[in-house]
Amino acid sequence: MAKKQFKAESKRLLDLMVNSIYTHKEIFLREIISNASDACDKLCYQALTDEAVGMNRGDFKIEIAADKDKRTLTVSDNGIGMNKEDLENNLGIIASSGSLRFKQELGEDAKDTDVIGQFGVGFYSAFMVSEKITVVTKKYGSDTAWKWVSSGADGYTITECEKDSVGTDIIMQIKPDTDDEKYGEFLEAWRLQELVRKYSDYIRFPIRMEVSKTRQKEGSPEDQPEYETYTEVDTLNSMVPIWQRPKAEVTAEEYNKFYRDKFRDYADPQRVIYVSVEGMVSYKALLFVPGATPFDYYTKEYEKGLQLYSNGVLIMDKCADLLPEHFRFVRGVVDSPDLSLNISRELLQHDRQLKIIAKNLEKQIKTELLKLLKEDREGYEKFWKNFGRQLKYGVVGEYGQHKDLLCDLLLFYSSTEKKPVTLEEYAARTKEDQKYIYYAAGETAEKIDKLPQTESLRDAGTEILYFTEEVDEFCAQTLMKFQEKEFRSVLDQEIEEGAEKKAEEAAEAHKPVFDFVKEALGDAVQDVKASARLKSHPVCLTAGEGMSFEMEKYFQSVQPEAAFKAQRILELNVDHPAFKALENAVDADPEKAKKYAVLLYNQALLIAGLPLEDPSGYTDLVCELMQ
Repeated sequence: MAKKQFKAESKRLLDLMVNSIYTHKEIFLREIISNASDACDKLCYQALTDEAVGMNRGDFKIEIAADKDKRTLTVSDNGIGMNKEDLENNLGIIASSGSLRFKQELGEDAKDTDVIGQFGVGFYSAFMVSEKITVVTKKYGSDTAWKWVSSGADGYTITECEKDSVGTDIIMQIKPDTDDEKYGEFLEAWRLQELVRKYSDYIRFPIRMEVSKTRQKEGSPEDQPEYETYTEVDTLNSMVPIWQRPKAEVTAEEYNKFYRDKFRDYADPQRVIYVSVEGMVSYKALLFVPGATPFDYYTKEYEKGLQLYSNGVLIMDKCADLLPEHFRFVRGVVDSPDLSLNISRELLQHDRQLKIIAKNLEKQIKTELLKLLKEDREGYEKFWKNFGRQLKYGVVGEYGQHKDLLCDLLLFYSSTEKKPVTLEEYAARTKEDQKYIYYAAGETAEKIDKLPQTESLRDAGTEILYFTEEVDEFCAQTLMKFQEKEFRSVLDQEIEEGAEKKAEEAAEAHKPVFDFVKEALGDAVQDVKASARLKSHPVCLTAGEGMSFEMEKYFQSVQPEAAFKAQRILELNVDHPAFKALENAVDADPEKAKKYAVLLYNQALLIAGLPLEDPSGYTDLVCELMQ
């Protein structure tokens, strides 16, 4: 029979499909298997109303066979098959989808099938790895079989042939290996098994392949065993996804095993979230909150995203659009028949459905985390150690647009409770006249405990939240307030009645001392003043408006060249013996007084957790004053 030309736009279109539409060559097997699944589904659907079919769902199958010597890979199904007209329409016209027509003909009943194909181009992806493709097929109800053969854009032939059973065989002549491409990998059993499990594990018909195995020969001694090779037909796919099974029928052990195997985690998930939605966009999701922090979680290398399936076929391994940044730690799968896929089934044509799913999942994750917080506080605190910082980043990120969603999930260490508490718990314990949520920032809770600025609040029994992570103060600035109580640093705490006036009077009374210290320290400090908050400590350093010392440390760590610096205001306790010694030295020995001023400033830097400009000089100064 004379060779026919493709009816679609020509060589250039086929070349485009083979070389441009698909990102990864391995996708071809997914496409061929999906077509085989569609063929089985069509005949399976027909069997529901046609008793003559004589088959039930359990009789349908897809078979894979690789012949390394002939370099052929064959995918066979016992589905509905094709006649000559179908071959002309489905394979002779690129971008003509028989599956799409089938779904259109079914109308509303199409939702009861798992037919996958939409565009009629998936078959041609096989030309990425094949130099020739032969299709041998026989349609249900027909006595004649047909063979379609093509080597690509040059055209195809259709001839009558012999085939005993209904169904289709796709025989791909795999291309020779080159320096750049090792096409022979698609003839290796392990590679084919890997691809089936990756892309087609949830095709609902069994995908079978004859696999070589090794066993000990019967009768061979245990100390010097002999082995023999044999072949066995294995089913490569699990068929029914765990998320498609009724939730009540799946055990916790099954969920845990699925998670560990699927996401290669050594630890069980801490929380399993099952979602099933029917509506404008129907989907099922199985989400997991990991039980441990991935080693690369807080690095640029970590990729967020959920596995996205359409009718059990993997579309994207990590669909980032399904997860907001603040819940990027969640792992799992989403399966929807309603996605508008692009022509290669690797991307989405538009994201309306995706946005609906993502919004619903965000609400569901928030609900589950709140439930964990209220029902299992110990479990939530474990989760918080793993991923709490991410929720704080979520509050700060995107100009605070998620702060209302996340604020009731936050935990901060409490000075009075000596454990992490929620903002709601803090607010419930505040005194009736307390206007603010007080916080103090530092490297650790132990160091914050010793800050002079916290002394008066702690003595009064006022609860303080301890901020020990660089994001905490940014978080407080973004939230601004909680339940009408503003966040306020202990450095900006309200001074006891009369204390401010007393400090002003002290500053005036000891003005020569403050002027002397300011001159001695020069540009190192913005101001020197009498403290209204110090009680037993001689000195402290406070920041002016805007940047705090903890923010300065953060910016120094990420942008050292930018030289961001908070203001430095030195506060002195005029009632402390150290101030008396300083004042006496100002009158009696100004040189020694300068050294006292430098000493007190360096001590204030150390208390604030700030680096000394000259640690060696400070040590020498201490030793000199001790002599």
